Amino acid sequence: MNSALSTSNWLLWLRNAVILGVLAAAAFWGVAELLAPPVPEVGSSLGVSKAQLNDIQKAAQVVNADFDKAWAQQQLQPAGKADDLTLVRRLSLALTGSIPSLQELRMLESLKGTDIPQWWLSHLLSDRRTSDYLAERLARVYVGIENGPFLMYRRRRLVAWLSDAFQQNRPYDQIARALIDSNGVWTTNPEVNFVTVTKEDKKGPDAVKLAAKVSRAFLGVRIDCVQCHDGKLGSTWKQTDFHQLAAFFGQADFALNGLRDDPKRNYKVRYLGRPDEQKVSPLVPWKPELLPAKGTPRAKLAAWVTAKENKAFARAIVNRMWALLFNRPLVSPVDEIPLEGPFPAGMELLADDFLAHGYDLQRLIRVIVSTQPFQMASQSGDPAHPVTTAAENAWAAFPVTRLRPEQMAGSVIQAASLRTIDAETHVLLRIKRDIDVGNFVKRYGDSGEDNFEDAGGTIPQRLLLMNGNMITNNTSNNAPLANASSRISMLAPDNATAVEAAYLSIFTRRPTSAEQTYFTGQLAMSKSANSRSSAMSDLYWTLMNATEFSWNH
Repeated sequence: MNSALSTSNWLLWLRNAVILGVLAAAAFWGVAELLAPPVPEVGSSLGVSKAQLNDIQKAAQVVNADFDKAWAQQQLQPAGKADDLTLVRRLSLALTGSIPSLQELRMLESLKGTDIPQWWLSHLLSDRRTSDYLAERLARVYVGIENGPFLMYRRRRLVAWLSDAFQQNRPYDQIARALIDSNGVWTTNPEVNFVTVTKEDKKGPDAVKLAAKVSRAFLGVRIDCVQCHDGKLGSTWKQTDFHQLAAFFGQADFALNGLRDDPKRNYKVRYLGRPDEQKVSPLVPWKPELLPAKGTPRAKLAAWVTAKENKAFARAIVNRMWALLFNRPLVSPVDEIPLEGPFPAGMELLADDFLAHGYDLQRLIRVIVSTQPFQMASQSGDPAHPVTTAAENAWAAFPVTRLRPEQMAGSVIQAASLRTIDAETHVLLRIKRDIDVGNFVKRYGDSGEDNFEDAGGTIPQRLLLMNGNMITNNTSNNAPLANASSRISMLAPDNATAVEAAYLSIFTRRPTSAEQTYFTGQLAMSKSANSRSSAMSDLYWTLMNATEFSWNH
């Protein structure tokens, strides 16, 4: 029996090895055209009508005027516009968690008379990588990163449900209402996992955790700070405010047919200084006039949270989408936006536009990307007036930020493949990519929810990049069919083309004249195919360990 199993496992391993070998060989021999353009042209449609694009541009101009006013008040000179390839890199990192591939850059080169960043944005918004990535980032906000109680929680199903919603551009208020007020079984109704993740032992959902999630994730308010006592140091929140919000989940319970509301259940709490528990009735902490008179408690809460007049809902997603695009929120911390302001430049205008256009997330992304702050360079073109910290803080220059762990891992893996790793890539290679990214993030350090607070790189993290398996395995010349450096070494028609391909694959830019001259000279010193392959591997390792690669700019 054991011998049969051993033989079966060996045959399975051999089959997978052959498949991977064939895929690698096919990819290897199919990349020659990527090293020297041209490539076949693609359609130049921007994915939106001319009228829609004009409306988006007008909305962005209104936001720009708000920033212009703020910069004038602070006497700040905004940086110039970033080049197209820089914007393409920013968009890829923000929306897919990875840099663009050489194959994608060659595709962009074939576009004639087209707004490259806008075309690329439309391409990414229709790409499954974007909806999958956004789903994972927001799932961290809604349910965290742990797998939770297996019998009543399926995180993977929730992420897939979110991805489908983003791919279909489902209005965000519908997504939020479904998460707050959902019923059924967690396997067939994935949205209920927002509630079931909080189940503990034989009890029903944890109303306290759910109230904290609703206030932070959907409203950008940290009302959970008064869970145990009234607010201090000037805070107006009371302990009753939080527990009255939690009471909206007091009737939620689990039955044979899944999550349901049980009118017989009550939410009880023992307030600070009180001897006994007492029943708490559901009540919202602000704008009670927006709460519907009829419906279950969770249905009423969902309607209140997403009401147009409850602008905290729009501000919260504006701040979070801004943070995903810039790697830094407009208001920090990302989930602590003052209800009454003051608000930074752009926030109220973006929130108004989001509400006026039916909670359209894709439009919100398009408007933010079209604004001057996103299109800004991270460096000044005038050496006499370098970019200052004040300019970055006021969005008068694109803020330079460290890549998050999953962005770093995704970029290393993509840079090592000249072809795009997307939904069309063979499933075995995609599974391997996901495993490699997960292992790297675990070792590098996963902060859990997206807090966008840059704590600075640590020495162990830097050593992991320089000496860990992630970069070493993806730059080594020991596997000539398995990585980009080997393919470039063997197929590039000359050293200059090889250096250019490496820079485009890793930095999403072409080398400067000095860089081109130096590295072309280094490759020219190679006297054999093996030494050239080693030199190309060294070049790849050097560029991947450069500071430029691990920062967004």
